[in-house]
Formats: sequence, structure tokens, C-alpha cells
Amino acid sequence: MNNDKTHQYITSLIPPREGLLLQMEEYALENNVPIMDVEGMHVLLELLKLQKPSRILEVGTAIGYSGIRMLKACHGASLVSIERDEERVRLAKENILKAKLEDRFTIIEGDALEVFSQVANHSPYDVLFIDAAKGQYEKFFQLYEPLVAEDGVILSDNTLFRGYVANEVEPESRRMRSMAKKLAEYNASLMNHDRFSSMLLPVGDGLLVTRKEKQ
Repeated sequence: MNNDKTHQYITSLIPPREGLLLQMEEYALENNVPIMDVEGMHVLLELLKLQKPSRILEVGTAIGYSGIRMLKACHGASLVSIERDEERVRLAKENILKAKLEDRFTIIEGDALEVFSQVANHSPYDVLFIDAAKGQYEKFFQLYEPLVAEDGVILSDNTLFRGYVANEVEPESRRMRSMAKKLAEYNASLMNHDRFSSMLLPVGDGLLVTRKEKQ
């Protein structure tokens, strides 16, 4: 099997984005803004439709692309998203207004490890989506998992991180090697945890799907 051709085939079957979403994808590509890839996003949205969340927490807003797509897929849901980059917050707010989702999309500006009390005010959450600093995933999880309702879902993007985590590709720097090591430890921890049920999907850049078991 040719993985590149298989990926291209699968991607070709996903309905194309138009209007604002396409503009955001083009902006992200031109300005090196990390957003979830087409295949990974498609899988994530289908999982959300099955979960039918009322409240979603996102760690890592960027320009608002993932948040907008999640809200469009989950009618009636509200989303709280954390972003520390001032310029990205500004762009995200512009995009949210264009998408006419300002009543359902709340951005909390600041470091995700420092704004817990603000985030907790909107809890509990049915879904936690982690897509921020890769070396901090374990800290994000430990901090915000308690705000997720029983039988809720935690979705972690980039958990295969460019092929580095599975040693498919050699990291080009010590920093990348350290991030890959931390992600590998994060994956292993959740795949072998007695309070959570997890599966690691080889879609996009790796999507770890974790369900919080009822106690």
C-alpha cells in the first residue's frame, strides 16, 4: 500500500471547504499558522457528532479554525477556547464574527496553565480538545481533565507529531526530540490508564481519543 496515495485518496473524498473556512486554510498555509489537517479534522468532527456535546473546551485557539468547525458541526453547543498569542486572538475574534458564532464562542486570553479559574467558571465540559504546546500536553490534561464530565471525551491532536513519536522520522533538533519523547510518554500513559479508555488514530498528525470512564 502506498500511504501517500492512500492519504490523497481519502482526502479527495472529503467535501471541500468554501468561503471563510477556505480563506482561513489559505491564510494558515501562507502564514505558517498550525491548524488541524483536513483528514484529522474530518474524523474529529464525526466523533463530535456522535458525542453530541453541549460544552467544548479547546486548549489552543490559533485563528479560530478548529473552534469554528466544531461549532458548525455541533449545533447548539458552546465553546470556550484558550489562546495566549495576542495577534492570533485578534484574528480569531474577527473570524468568529464573520462566522456569526460570537454568541457561542468564548476566547480566554492567556497561558492555559494560568487561567484555570476563568475556564472552570464555564464547566463542566463534555469535550476537551488539546491542540497547543506539544511538550505541555500532560500538564494540560492533568489541569483540565477534572472539568470534563463523566463519559466525556478528551481529544489530543498531533500525538504522532510529524512521524517523530513513532521514530518514522528523525527529529531535526534536540527540542523536537524532547517534544516527541513527551508525547510518546503522554500516549503511553493514557493508553494504559485504568480511569480512561483511549485509542490512538493514525489520521492527520495523530489523534488520541480518550473517554473518561464513569466511576
